[in-house]
Amino acid sequence: MTTLLANIAKVRDRIQHATEHCGRDVKDITLLAVSKTRPATAIEEAHHAGLLHFGENYAQEAEAKVATLQHLPLVWHFIGPLQSNKTRLVAERFHWLHSLDRLKIAERLQAQRPVHLPPLNVCIEVNIDDEASKSGLHPGQLDDFVRALLSLDRLAVRGLMVIPAANQTAATTHASFERTSACLHQLQQQFPQLPLDTLSMGMSADLELAIAAGSTLVRVGTDIFGARL
Repeated sequence: MTTLLANIAKVRDRIQHATEHCGRDVKDITLLAVSKTRPATAIEEAHHAGLLHFGENYAQEAEAKVATLQHLPLVWHFIGPLQSNKTRLVAERFHWLHSLDRLKIAERLQAQRPVHLPPLNVCIEVNIDDEASKSGLHPGQLDDFVRALLSLDRLAVRGLMVIPAANQTAATTHASFERTSACLHQLQQQFPQLPLDTLSMGMSADLELAIAAGSTLVRVGTDIFGARL
């Protein structure tokens, strides 16, 4: 078994154990392999090992890989900050955006999403720990932002994405995840017409805490592909 195959098996075991521990169904958790800085060959190997969802942070790097691997039925997620001049790539080539936090970006995606494609799935990034250095909306801004997105029919608002503050205790990180889960639940009550079914939260170091708090998608890079190149 190659190192990559072994790593994927270990991550799947962690997800399985985490769901069993909190009484959830492992089928409700999507494993997103964070493939930024990784070559197309590594992504193809991971796909042959059973992975379908891949996350990219950098538009120019992602463009080349998406083109190289277009023969594979991969689901591409853009998970990094998105600049206005890079929206067309995401609108035309990606299935998901996890870092939406500006109406201007949403409007550009709406205009640029090809009509022959289904709506672009988007998650709103939440700055759950109120960090000055981090992007994302504060929880109190979510209601108005979602309301502003209702008219954009080329976007499907699927849920929330969060990256808690670094260097916290496990209890504090779990509390951040719980607050994000509560935000999604509130939005589900306010906007029942939207397919709000996704909590993109949890990475290599804290996926168990995220799953316990209700995550439906964990973003794992290091524990699949090894240390960042």
